[in-house]
Amino acid sequence: MYTIQFNFEQAGQKSVTLTGVKAGQSLLEIALDNNIELHHNCGGVCACSTCHLYVNKGEDFLEPISDKEEDFIDRAVNPRLNSRLGCQCALLVGSGQIEVTLPDQSQFLGE
Repeated sequence: MYTIQFNFEQAGQKSVTLTGVKAGQSLLEIALDNNIELHHNCGGVCACSTCHLYVNKGEDFLEPISDKEEDFIDRAVNPRLNSRLGCQCALLVGSGQIEVTLPDQSQFLGE
């Protein structure tokens, strides 16, 4: 089981910590299941960059980055070395702590 902390760049948003999260789900799925807004214009199939986020801690607990994901991260707003796409960050079998930061979601119009 995992503990995941979601931090937000968007003003007025407080961090959310989830406990008891099971492996196999993506960070996008986990966010949406817990009413955390993370845009996903392509529906979570690695065809855009709107579910872009920053993995601050726990990268080793996530599926490795693919070449396709890297290509889309290059198109994201303000990519960094710790950038990932939430739809591609599936939790591996195991347990640990993961911390991510979501960019300001108000920069995206609709889904």
